Amino acid sequence: MSSNLGRLPVTVVTGFLGAGKSTLLRQLLLNSGLRLAVLVNEFGEVGIDGDLIRSCGFCPEEELDGRVVELANGCLCCTVQDEFLPTMQTLLQRADQLDGIVVETSGLALPVPLVQAFGWPEIRSRTRVSGVVTVVDGEALAAGSVVGDPAALDAQRLADPSLDHLTDIEELFEDQLQAADLVLLSRADRLQPEQIATLEAQLRLQLRPGVSVLPMQRGDVPAALLLGLERPDAVASTEVDPDHHHDHDHDHDHDHHSHSHVAMQSAVVQLDGVVERSLLEGVLLDQIRAQGLLRLKGRAWLAGKNHPLQIQAVGPRLECWFDSAAPTAQRRDAPGLELVALGLAVDAAALRTALATSLQASSEHQSSPPLR
Repeated sequence: MSSNLGRLPVTVVTGFLGAGKSTLLRQLLLNSGLRLAVLVNEFGEVGIDGDLIRSCGFCPEEELDGRVVELANGCLCCTVQDEFLPTMQTLLQRADQLDGIVVETSGLALPVPLVQAFGWPEIRSRTRVSGVVTVVDGEALAAGSVVGDPAALDAQRLADPSLDHLTDIEELFEDQLQAADLVLLSRADRLQPEQIATLEAQLRLQLRPGVSVLPMQRGDVPAALLLGLERPDAVASTEVDPDHHHDHDHDHDHDHHSHSHVAMQSAVVQLDGVVERSLLEGVLLDQIRAQGLLRLKGRAWLAGKNHPLQIQAVGPRLECWFDSAAPTAQRRDAPGLELVALGLAVDAAALRTALATSLQASSEHQSSPPLR
């Protein structure tokens, strides 16, 4: 039984050639514990990224053809109807065997049209974009370039004549950042702490409010952050160690700005009371921006509704919907909410207070007599 509640979550990973996307995906596939399908957008005749993913051993060999799909005939944003939609329809035939889908774009593909493609009638009722993750080469950016190997990028561009709409790499980089719900700064282990801090500040100027920049080395990022805590028991247990770290090959302190590992914190909030959807969504967006929350997952029970309101957010991308496929175990009689928050420094008390205040306001609004 898939844990996707009827709509498969999709994580889109974008970034230039060599930024570290495939390394990130290999770590994700090997360590997430989830049944993921991967859609890789290739250029040219040799699918290097696809081969790297296939060889990492994340699933039995007999499942590879159904779990790794390569599109080698051009930029996804240019071939949506001819290439992307048929491929997605094929993947969705196996939806009951999957927990989610990860799309690795070529880096030359415009991310926004790809995200919009998930709104096509053929697939929008069966998928949802969980988040857009942009991988940036930190070492290259510190050296003054948005890409580590400009010659290789030019060769990739020439491999597909349909890319005439991409005339300025800096503009494409801006598009990648504007579409991002989360930015990962790769090769951060090769940078000094002050370089990381400078790059983070530089990148935030080009990001939407609420989008975080996280340093990363060798694709080492908690799967829960990228995939949105999709395990069935995720609301009850975040499965994220608040002091998450690994053995390092160099000495450092544990300030998250001074090293390249993600020290995740989590908070679980459970409240009873009347929930008004518009007030709740406003509070969640305010908390995402105020605290720099990376992920939210939860559900709320609204009076008069047969199914719980599902809550998902990565950075400022907040989506709430009623899911008729929600398991019976998620239903209850009394209104209220359950929420899990992930971040680098989660103020659980502030989050709980803000949510409790919104429930109080919802109750007062519902009990107020109508104006005459």
